[in-house]
Amino acid sequence: MIWSLVKIILFVCAVAAIAFGAAFLLETDWGLRAVVAGTEVTLGPLESVMALVLLVLAVWLTLKIVGALIALWHFLNGDETALTRYFARNRQAKGFDALSEGMMALASGEGRLAMTKAAKAERYLNRPELTNLLTAQAAEMSGDRRKAEETYRKLVQNEQTRFVGVRGIMKQKLAEGDTVTAMELAKKAFALKPRHEETGDVLLRLQAQSSDWSGARNTLNTKLKTGALPRDVHKRRDAVLALSEAKQVFEADQTIEAREAAIEANRLSPDLIPAAVMAAQSYIQQGNKKYATRVIKKAWEASPHPDLAATFAAIEPDETAAARLKRFQTLTKYHRDHPETRMLLAELHIASEDFPQARRDLGDLFETDPTARSATLLAAIARGEGASDTVVKGWLTRALTVPRGPQWVCENCLHIHAHWQPVCENCESFDTLAWTKPPLAEVSMPGSVGMLPMIVGSPDPQPAPPADLDMIEDAELLDPDVDDSEGRPNSRT
Repeated sequence: MIWSLVKIILFVCAVAAIAFGAAFLLETDWGLRAVVAGTEVTLGPLESVMALVLLVLAVWLTLKIVGALIALWHFLNGDETALTRYFARNRQAKGFDALSEGMMALASGEGRLAMTKAAKAERYLNRPELTNLLTAQAAEMSGDRRKAEETYRKLVQNEQTRFVGVRGIMKQKLAEGDTVTAMELAKKAFALKPRHEETGDVLLRLQAQSSDWSGARNTLNTKLKTGALPRDVHKRRDAVLALSEAKQVFEADQTIEAREAAIEANRLSPDLIPAAVMAAQSYIQQGNKKYATRVIKKAWEASPHPDLAATFAAIEPDETAAARLKRFQTLTKYHRDHPETRMLLAELHIASEDFPQARRDLGDLFETDPTARSATLLAAIARGEGASDTVVKGWLTRALTVPRGPQWVCENCLHIHAHWQPVCENCESFDTLAWTKPPLAEVSMPGSVGMLPMIVGSPDPQPAPPADLDMIEDAELLDPDVDDSEGRPNSRT
């Protein structure tokens, strides 16, 4: 802006100087005399000005011709000139047009067209860091995996595009099922860009699938340091990895290391039920019943669970039913209205043969939240109270038609697992299992109503009560061969 203003001022000053000089020459009477080869030429003031202008034009034209010759020489020599810059701008414009058309073709799913446009853009631009990525993605879309891998390897050779190349090959290996090579490539890509969230998640998932718990914990710590993972999520997942590491140590029968790993997992996340169970089991093996009770109690306060109750019972395996009921008050005083607590109390009272109290513990749980477990408990209570087989079978039949209740369900694919594990066995997602009710848990049994008599059995016929004693006496008089007590033939006849 300032330079443009300076040039305008200089131009105005030059024009003013030329005009002033021309006016001065026109006002004077002298002219210009020149002697060339013995010939004298005299020019007046006007002719002198015109000659001066022609001289300036001649000098300017000469300089332009010389400049053009020099530019032609540089052009022929291969140096950069205005002409080469003009052609370069045209090629660049055509190249970017081809690149944009290729990206549009890739977005619309036309892989072959995108590859053609990428090749054209490469001819015009000579920018492989731009065109190779488009070529690789277009080749993947077209199903040409060989071309895609070849192009990704070219990207790896460039420092600026190395991460993109490694990540592209990693995704190809994942699609082929080569998880070992994919994990090594994921490690390289994660080392290049630790803040890349997707690469970190892929590496963490592959390490969890291969049971590389130590490496997974290192990856998790790196994600925390780079800010790619919230601290609370890191704490939870680190506990899951520590628990998985503890389970692996348990399977290897390394007692001391297993105990330390289990206790560490419980310390990281006290509300993680499998970690609490394993930590309590390690304390039970040590004979430290106090710490085992403390671990189970803290986890129960967070969320009641049947595995916690089973582990708490294992602390004193030989106690009587009455003693167990008294000891379990440490847990049952929390969450008294929770279904798990109510069913636990019912089980304890059934074990102590206090069936009326067990029924009171369940209350209306089956009506408000029917599950197979509560129906089974009601069957046991009915059996303990001396009910007929028909009633007991009726409750057991209901247990077949109601939901099973909370289970370990993958929040990603809704797959149900019999036991907790860090990686879903269906979708292979990491840390997605939750103790919850699976959706659509109702069981549909076509024709179940018609099958109930076959399962439960027909009810025993009950004799109708006599309306009046006189009617009984009249019956005896009419048919003396009928026994008056059971309706069977009289033994006297």
